[in-house]
Amino acid sequence: MKMKPSSRSTVACLALVAAGAFSFGQTLTAEGNKAPTGFTALFNGEDLSGWHGMGHFDPRKLWAMSEEDRAAKRAKDVESVREHWRAENGAIVNDGHGVYLTTDKDYGDIEFMIDYKTVAKADSGIYLRGNPQIQIWDYTKEGGKWNIGADKGSGGLWNNSPGAPGKDPSVLADKGFGEWNHFRVIQVGDRTTIFLNDHLVVDHAVMENFWDRKNPLWSKGPIQLQTHGGEIQWRNVYLREIPAAEAKVMLAEPGFKPVFNGENLDGWEGPVDNYTVEDGAIVCKPRSGGTIYYHQKLTDFVVRFEFKLPPGGNNGLAIRYPGKGDTAYSGMCELQVLDDTAKKYAKLDARQYHGSAYGISAAKRGFQRPVGEWNYQEVTVKGSTIKVVLNGTTILDTDVSKVNEYMANSPHPGKDNESGFFGFAGHGDPVAFRNVRIKALR
Repeated sequence: MKMKPSSRSTVACLALVAAGAFSFGQTLTAEGNKAPTGFTALFNGEDLSGWHGMGHFDPRKLWAMSEEDRAAKRAKDVESVREHWRAENGAIVNDGHGVYLTTDKDYGDIEFMIDYKTVAKADSGIYLRGNPQIQIWDYTKEGGKWNIGADKGSGGLWNNSPGAPGKDPSVLADKGFGEWNHFRVIQVGDRTTIFLNDHLVVDHAVMENFWDRKNPLWSKGPIQLQTHGGEIQWRNVYLREIPAAEAKVMLAEPGFKPVFNGENLDGWEGPVDNYTVEDGAIVCKPRSGGTIYYHQKLTDFVVRFEFKLPPGGNNGLAIRYPGKGDTAYSGMCELQVLDDTAKKYAKLDARQYHGSAYGISAAKRGFQRPVGEWNYQEVTVKGSTIKVVLNGTTILDTDVSKVNEYMANSPHPGKDNESGFFGFAGHGDPVAFRNVRIKALR
């Protein structure tokens, strides 16, 4: 919150902007095969270390082989990899033929990111735990596969049964041929969530076991990059193994992903040195601040969290923040996090109290727990609407597109942002946040 809304210089002093902050465009995908914080790069940008070849092959048969037979099979597949796969200009390149590039390591619960680009009439995909597949293909009519679902676009669990959730992507999100597409995949148990170019295309759907449909997907297996008749390139291949405690939260609250691990600020950007982690909570350092934000760019979403205020505490939620500037103005808004009971705040504008869209829409007051106790809050951002539920009571339900009168007549150029980052806008007080989890709605 800014104590003197009519003074932009005061605003600048109180709301330290992230001097080192930067936007990753659509979603954080570190270039040059350098993994984002908390992730491991599965491709080093130079060679195919850590990968081997294996085609469409039933893992049960592989498990049943002797060590000698498995070694012989892998040696044979190496020849196919050498013929059809290569590392070139920081990308993995396949000519459309040969076995599938397969990780040496097996993985269970993961968050996985990868970029790809392909050509007309190509058909490819990504196997998870050795199981087909996240579909990639030519979505145009000229590709000749509209009869089997290509018109719906890439990203679906195409090998699921007809009509099963997740078989078809919920929206066509492919970019044109020659452009890089970005996948973000979360796999917990047999539940799969897929984002393609920041669009949620599969939401917590069961990935069926193609090899044995009477049984669930096995707990671990390799990632495979499929080749199927047309050149495809891959880059920025990053993976994070999801620990059991985080997986438990995801399964208890379907679709929600913890974005703070309770230990450090992995995955967060901006002036993170101005914050600390204390007793499993993110805390703004006294007399410090600025806007830190989680690396996933969001459109519509729900965020759930707990917060605790010190006496006179002041912070804010950055909503659709572009990665720079003062989120109250450059973002869709800053949702206030404020000790409404403090005497020094007795004469604020109504649009400055807790839960308000700062300077835009006022929230109802009187629903905070006593200072020093943990509060529970849920925020839903959908289109131009924002809903804030504090300790079980709806305190804000507004459509910011319909607001045209602002506190101190200050313009809010970011109010119509359609996407951006979620974060915390510290203003020098040790406000604490914990159990932060987000569900993307589209």
